[in-house]
Amino acid sequence: MSLLRIAGRPLLASMFVVGGVSSLRSPQDVAPVAESVARAVTDRVAVLPDSTEQLVRLNGAVQVVGGIALGLGRFPRLSALALAATLVPTTLAAHRFWEAEDPSERAQQRVHFFKNLSMLGGLLIATDDTGSRPSLLWRGRHAAHDVRHDAHLVRRTIRATAGPAARAGGIRAKLGG
Repeated sequence: MSLLRIAGRPLLASMFVVGGVSSLRSPQDVAPVAESVARAVTDRVAVLPDSTEQLVRLNGAVQVVGGIALGLGRFPRLSALALAATLVPTTLAAHRFWEAEDPSERAQQRVHFFKNLSMLGGLLIATDDTGSRPSLLWRGRHAAHDVRHDAHLVRRTIRATAGPAARAGGIRAKLGG
């Protein structure tokens, strides 16, 4: 594993672990801000809890587990994808700069919004990072190619040996052997 991955994954994950722990400990602090997005999400996804505080806790738990896993390099692609999924509603709920009336508040929320978009970009890159190993799709394609190649060699070997073997069997039969 490269030094960049060893250092980069924990750095990318750190914000999610810290934010997730905060959401787990004090969901009531975040719930009022998350309410509008939480309602929109629960209306579309029936398996999620109806309580905004429970959704905030669930989001925080996914961030803690995903952040720790990404930081340790365990299931990094899946962890990055899970963190990306939590970042979208978090960003839409917490950093609605277009609704801020105060210019300084609007500017601050815009900075946080685009910071989160940047982190989302990093997570999407991490989701696609195979760690210098070929992806499953690549391995599958090449395994299929290798099987076709081996089958072709077997066919050629059978064709090349079938004629001489038949002739040898015919000669052996004539000789009485």
